[in-house]
Amino acid sequence: MADPEPDAVSVPLPVSVEAVLRELALFELRCDGADVTDKLLELCLSHSLDPVTLANELLAFVTSKALDPQLSPEALSAFEHEVLSRRDRRIPPPRRTDSRCLHDVHTLQGLHLLEEEEEEQLLDSYCTPAKGPQKRSSSTPENPHPKRSSSTHSPYKLLTPNSFSPSAAPSPQYSARTNRGSVVASFGPIHDITWEGRGGVDCTPKPFSPPERSLSRSYSFMFQRAADVREVLLWRMEQIGAALRSHHCIPEFGSLLLPAQDSVTVLGRIGCDSNGKLNPKSAVLEGDRERSAGAQIPLELSELQEFSLFPGQVVVVEGTNSTGRRLVVSKLYEGVPLPFHTPKDPAQGAAGGGQCVVLVVSGPFTPSDSVAFEPLQDLIEVIARQRPDVCVLFGPFIDTKHEQVESCRLLLPFAELFRLCVRSLLDGTRSAGTHLVFVPSQRDAHHDFVYPQPPFVCPELPKEDKARVHFMPDPCTLDINGVVLGLTSTDLLFHMGAEEISSSSGTSDRFTRILQHILTQRSFYPLYPPAEEMNVDYESFSSFASLPVTPHVLIIPSELRYFVKEVLGCVCINPGRLTKGRAAGTYGQLCLQPRWDGEQKNPCVAAQVVRI
Repeated sequence: MADPEPDAVSVPLPVSVEAVLRELALFELRCDGADVTDKLLELCLSHSLDPVTLANELLAFVTSKALDPQLSPEALSAFEHEVLSRRDRRIPPPRRTDSRCLHDVHTLQGLHLLEEEEEEQLLDSYCTPAKGPQKRSSSTPENPHPKRSSSTHSPYKLLTPNSFSPSAAPSPQYSARTNRGSVVASFGPIHDITWEGRGGVDCTPKPFSPPERSLSRSYSFMFQRAADVREVLLWRMEQIGAALRSHHCIPEFGSLLLPAQDSVTVLGRIGCDSNGKLNPKSAVLEGDRERSAGAQIPLELSELQEFSLFPGQVVVVEGTNSTGRRLVVSKLYEGVPLPFHTPKDPAQGAAGGGQCVVLVVSGPFTPSDSVAFEPLQDLIEVIARQRPDVCVLFGPFIDTKHEQVESCRLLLPFAELFRLCVRSLLDGTRSAGTHLVFVPSQRDAHHDFVYPQPPFVCPELPKEDKARVHFMPDPCTLDINGVVLGLTSTDLLFHMGAEEISSSSGTSDRFTRILQHILTQRSFYPLYPPAEEMNVDYESFSSFASLPVTPHVLIIPSELRYFVKEVLGCVCINPGRLTKGRAAGTYGQLCLQPRWDGEQKNPCVAAQVVRI
């Protein structure tokens, strides 16, 4: 048998009504009447379609238009006019398959544009059409269609939703908000403050801790042993116990194991005697290793008028242990905060030349029902308008709890989408000169799921932006002209709020109690055992999750209600989330005025929480 000619054109097979009806039945598309079947056969013959292609095109048309699966002559006429006629105009002339055909830059560009147009048409056919009339701009030599690569020149075009999601549309609930820009919480004389910065002039953030105490790269985790965890917990107990003993002038600590009729003072860690939540009847004290050999004893708290306890809290307890089986507590020492940082050179703060405006923003940066990243674009406009000196950006940037991330409907890899967010922020804030500080979150889909969490890695930064972009770990302490900021994206308020128990004779604020625990326990995450959603590596925890000093400002984003308050001399702020589900959220602003003239005043003179 002779071989077929290489340039022979294949002749389509004959089309039968039975074949067409069989393919339509696979997609539950029905048709009754000879006029409908004749029309289907006519469409196949006049537009050179095989039954499979016709069924696929009809399914896309019926789905996008939300039509009845029962096909009618009117629907087929509309299908021919809107789909097949446009498809015929789009079919290119036959291409030579000869390998000797050479392409120049113009033919390659034409083929590339044709492939892009076919992809866009295919996506459009499966997407729900937007309401209202839409006009497609025509491409001319004077006004050509923009190439995809040209979007990198505009920060607002980088995050074009159709580039990474086939069903992207702005969130109607976010777009319909009416209270944008309103102040919902404040601290200090906010009306006397000018909330416009100087674009980072004489205001450079840097890690407060030395390099050997700062987490700067990824590390191996999931290899810790129970003995290593125990050593870290006992080390923390000894550190805090020494501070309590020195502060309260306690002669020595006793043992939990020895019954005594007299009052005894013991050091230990609060725990629970069961797998349930802590309550006053289930509280136990786990003693230290040196004096109590790590033994546990139930606590009787009925004689205490006021207390606030949580699992993992290191305390010193004074009480009676007459039987050796229960400790009746009469006094509780809960902890002592670290001192504040004061620069060795008082002129360090004055070198900043005045106040420093800091923006504090926590993700998610797009509503849960959209990937249009409208909140991120609105934030870029705020930065460009106010020119803050520093903007601290907490994750999640690519939220694991987002609807389209959970259902795997994004077309781009998570890491690539994060790079688009970074590029949008860089291009949109370059003229403002604002320093950008990125802090990761455990909910970032593209990053290491471990605590402490290493900083993001983004080596493709432009040279002109490297000096003003800072990737920090979670948690960390930041130094801005001598002012120390404690940063963590972990929702510790929510985790500790679910475990803390308290008793108070007067009005008691749970947020204030939890913040006091964080400062007096000298840790960014003093809760033990940690929340189920946390993956804590305690070997790194001992090195990178402790507070080196009491920060002047503690920034602790949470799902709970936003606030700004001063606790133990530290200004604590929960800026809220930029988006909360499908609704718009809030962000924070700080005004720092470093002053080291001997007055014990916090350099954060004002703060506020603003709706995006």
